[in-house]
Amino acid sequence: MNKALVRTDFNFPGQKSVYHGKVRDVYNINDELLVMVATDRISAFDVVLPEGIPYKGQMLNQIAAKFLDATTDICPNWKLASPDPMVTVGVQCQGFPVEMIVRGYLCGSAWRAYKSGIREICGVKIPDGMRENERFPEPIITPTTKAEQGLHDEDISKEEILKQGLVSEADYALLEKYTLALFKRGTEIAAQRGLILVDTKYEFGHRDGKIYLIDEIHTPDSSRYFYTEGYQERFEKGEPQKQLSKEFVREWLMENGFQGKAGQTVPEMTPAIVQSISERYIELFEHITGEAFVKGDTAQLLSRIEKNVSDYLKTNNK
Repeated sequence: MNKALVRTDFNFPGQKSVYHGKVRDVYNINDELLVMVATDRISAFDVVLPEGIPYKGQMLNQIAAKFLDATTDICPNWKLASPDPMVTVGVQCQGFPVEMIVRGYLCGSAWRAYKSGIREICGVKIPDGMRENERFPEPIITPTTKAEQGLHDEDISKEEILKQGLVSEADYALLEKYTLALFKRGTEIAAQRGLILVDTKYEFGHRDGKIYLIDEIHTPDSSRYFYTEGYQERFEKGEPQKQLSKEFVREWLMENGFQGKAGQTVPEMTPAIVQSISERYIELFEHITGEAFVKGDTAQLLSRIEKNVSDYLKTNNK
């Protein structure tokens, strides 16, 4: 059986600390570099699920690396190299305490709110009469706070971000500009692959007075994709869209009585469920990149990663 990487505890050259996130383990190297290991953990409703998904980390890391490389003309990003299929090494930045969510279509949590009667999300007014999965006239930005570990991200408006001083007015204007330009590029690349980039999130940080795009970009953990073929027909009939995203995991959890609320229990993740999730991730990888997914050797995952990263740091961090 293919192994899933759910925990790391490395000690890399120059390592000062490590942060274990919901999915990624981030190692601080001399307060200069970050080694970001994309594990095979999977989260939904801000809860880390009990089983890892084989190859998920590799897929996320390789998709993100590809899109980071494809958007360097739009804004600087933190990536320096990917010394291992599950690892990106980049410059350490001070992250802004907000996430920039951009939506091209009314679906997911926005649709659930809209269906309940809400007509304003994060200070953005949504017109009456919209239907599920309908395209907005122009993409909208609906930011969230960047919560501390264990807490939920919260919706927040641009006005509140500025009022609280979370981001300066000048910096926020640049974040908005970068967000819309990145979403436009992601939409164009997706269209070439027969996909619609529905919504996504971007995180930014700053270093030495410069703003960088950080973390992942356009992965199935941070984005939602529809298939272009059949979209209009399904929309007109009010049918669910065929999509490639983590939403199918959320839907499976909701069908089995779990939405991350107190007292609820995560349903059993059988080997068949785990395999089906892995296969869906591979499907997205191959569609969005246009490349066949090559499974990395999982026999000695930890030692492979440790060697590849250590060799890179010894050569490039002098």
